[in-house]
Amino acid sequence: MGARSTPDRHPRRRASRGRLSLAALSGLILFVAVPAAPVSNPAVVSDVLGSLATAAPGFQASQGPDGDASAAGHARTRRSAPGVSGARPPERPPDPATLTGYMWPIRNARLTQPFGPTEWGSRVVEGEPFHDGIDLATHCGDRIRAAHAGVVLAAGRRYDAFMGWAGDLTAYADRLDAKGLWPSLPIVVVIDDGNGYRSIYAHFATVVVSAGDAVAAGDVIGYEGMTGRATGCHLHYGLFSPDETAHFGLDPVAADHMLLPVEMIARIDPLLVLPRPEEAGIH
Repeated sequence: MGARSTPDRHPRRRASRGRLSLAALSGLILFVAVPAAPVSNPAVVSDVLGSLATAAPGFQASQGPDGDASAAGHARTRRSAPGVSGARPPERPPDPATLTGYMWPIRNARLTQPFGPTEWGSRVVEGEPFHDGIDLATHCGDRIRAAHAGVVLAAGRRYDAFMGWAGDLTAYADRLDAKGLWPSLPIVVVIDDGNGYRSIYAHFATVVVSAGDAVAAGDVIGYEGMTGRATGCHLHYGLFSPDETAHFGLDPVAADHMLLPVEMIARIDPLLVLPRPEEAGIH
């Protein structure tokens, strides 16, 4: 999720669907952000409970000292929104070519890191370090908008239950609690886009949504920052389906140190669903 630039060797490449190998996961850089200020939006586009069913086993996010509010906690009071159907059953991920309604989360930005193989990647695909999203940079404090309508699953530093980890996160969360490491993580927003995919937005300075909020495409969800492992202010934007069966790998040594699973659900290239870059002044 760094802010470095490399040539775009695979500008519209989809993640490999085969079993993937492992490589090094870089360490964390500590940054402290402004506490989140929750704002509710009345748009109705998805079902929080359906997404909760795919949270990583053994991980119960909760209200933390850094101000994060869990989707599980909101589910007790926000059972469902009017007009929303029941939980979506497991199925094959929709073809990205069929997805509509996406917009660029920042306009007039520089694409500082594309999706694909790069020496700066913290994931591994087919033996190569791999960047699992796109990085966009304008300036610190710029507005970040929802790329698609949906329901917020996580907003803050307690987001891992909704990131598609292939394994139990209890030991990982216990380690962060014991060592007081939550402030070292980036501030992240994860949104269920209501179409079989989740959007991941990372490195905020602060966010203005809470878990359980419904958002429309274009709603402001936070402000550009550099929390977590980042070399400058930017937005990391990723996209994945909880129904995907392919995985990205992590270095088993780093995973063992962090007590993380060694794999997570594979991502797709966001450029497959976003409008043409020139339409939003992306360069």
